[in-house]
Amino acid sequence: EKIQRGNQLFKKSLNHTEMVTFYKIDVAVQNRITSFFFSSIMNGIRNSKYSNGMNTRISRKLFSSSSGPRHVKNKENNGHDQRPIFVAATKQHVGKTSTSLALLSGLQKRFDKVGFIKPVGQQHVTVYSKLLGKEIKVDKDVCLMRERFHLDHIDYEHMSPVIIPQGYTKKYIEGQITHGDQLDKILQSYKHVSEASDVTLMEGTGHCAVGSIVGVNNAQVAAMLGADVVLVANGGLGSAFDELELNRVICQHYGVNIAGVVINKVLPEKYQQTKHYMSKVLQDTWGVPLLGCIPDRPFLGCPALMDLETIFGTKLINGEKHRFRHYNMTDINLVTTSLTRFLENLRNKPSRTLYVCHVTRDDLILGFMAEYQRRTSMKSQQEGSMFEAALLVCGRGGKYELSEEVKDMIMGMDGAPVLLVEYSTHQAMQKIHAYTPKFNIDDEHRVNTAVEHYEPFINFDELLARTKRTD
Repeated sequence: EKIQRGNQLFKKSLNHTEMVTFYKIDVAVQNRITSFFFSSIMNGIRNSKYSNGMNTRISRKLFSSSSGPRHVKNKENNGHDQRPIFVAATKQHVGKTSTSLALLSGLQKRFDKVGFIKPVGQQHVTVYSKLLGKEIKVDKDVCLMRERFHLDHIDYEHMSPVIIPQGYTKKYIEGQITHGDQLDKILQSYKHVSEASDVTLMEGTGHCAVGSIVGVNNAQVAAMLGADVVLVANGGLGSAFDELELNRVICQHYGVNIAGVVINKVLPEKYQQTKHYMSKVLQDTWGVPLLGCIPDRPFLGCPALMDLETIFGTKLINGEKHRFRHYNMTDINLVTTSLTRFLENLRNKPSRTLYVCHVTRDDLILGFMAEYQRRTSMKSQQEGSMFEAALLVCGRGGKYELSEEVKDMIMGMDGAPVLLVEYSTHQAMQKIHAYTPKFNIDDEHRVNTAVEHYEPFINFDELLARTKRTD
C-alpha cells in the first residue's frame, strides 16, 4: 500500500522527461525510490519550510536523462553486479568500525577496487585532498579506511560528504543548511565513489535513527542509495534481538533491505549457544541470516597511552616511544600505600600495569623511576625481566604541582612512560573507566588485530549472495 501510494504521489511530481527515465528503471528500484519519497512526505519534509525545493532536487539528481539513475549501480550502467553495503549498528560502541574494517579487508580479497563512504559523520580530522589541492575535514573513520587499505582510486573529497559538528543541528533547524543540499552532497559522493569502484561499502553513524533531526538518518541514506544494510549488535540473545528489532522497524519504514546481522563481543563460553539460537531466531522471524558471530577480544577495548593523552588533553612527559602500548582495564592500580609496598607491587604484579598516584607523592614517583632504571639494565633484560609499567601522576591544576626538580629527573630518563594530568586521582580513574577506545590509523597493532580477529568469522559468500543484483 505504501509503495502504491508513493508511486502515485511521486509520479505527479515528475515532468515528462523524468517520467520516461523513471520507467526505464527496474521495478525493485522504483519501489525503493517511491518508498523513500513517501516516507519523506510522511515526515513532513516536502512541506517543511526547510525543504528548499527538495522534490525538484531529488527528481533532477536521481533522474537526469543525461547521466541516468545515479543512486544505484547496475549491470546496464557499468557492469557491476553488487548493491552497496551499508553497515549500521543498534547503538554506539558495539563494534561497527571493527566490522567495517573486516568487511573492507574481505571485499578487497574478492574485488579489485572497493569504495568506502561515511555518508554522515561526526568526529572529524583534517586531511589533504589531492583533487581539491587543499586540506579538508573528513570523518576520522574515513581517514582510517583510506590509509589502512590504500584506497587511492578515490579522493577524500568524495568519502565524507556530510559532517555534523557542534552547532550543525541548530543551523539546520534555522534553515541555514537545507535538506536538499545534504542529499546533493551524499548523492554526488556516491556517484564518484561507485563509478570508480567494483563494490562500495558504507559505514553509518550510531543506530539507524541517528541523524533524523537533520533528515539524513542511516536508514534514509541507505534507502536513497539503494544499499543493503548489515546490522551490528553486541552479544547476547534477548536484549540483542530487542535492539535489533527496533532498528529493523526503522529500516522497514524506509524500505531498506537487511542483508544480515553481525553479533559482536560474544563471550567465549556462550559462543556456540549464541550462534545457534541467534541464527535460528533471525531466520525464523525475519528470514535474515546471521552473517557473523564474533567472540570477544578484550584487547580491542584496552586503552593505549595515546588514548590517555586524548582523554586528558595532554602529552607524555617521558616515554613517547611507548604511546601505542595498551593496558588492560583490570590492571590499573591506584597507589595510596607506602613506597616499600609500591616497590613490592612493581616487582610482583604484571609488568604491564598502569599505576595512578597523586602529584604530592614524590617518593612514589622517584621509586617508579628507580625501578625502571633497575629493570631496564642489561643484566635484568637478559633475565627476561622487562619493565612495561606506566605512571599517571594526578593533581588538580592551580592547587598541586609537580616540583621542577622531580620533573627534571623524569625527563632526564629515557623511556619511562609518565603522564601528568590536572585531575584528582578519583576523577582520572573515572575518566579512564568511562572511555571507549576508538581506532586510529597510527595504532597499527590495534587496527590489524581487529581485522585479523573479525574477518574469519564473517560469511562473505552469504553476504555477497544477499547483496547481488538480480535485475
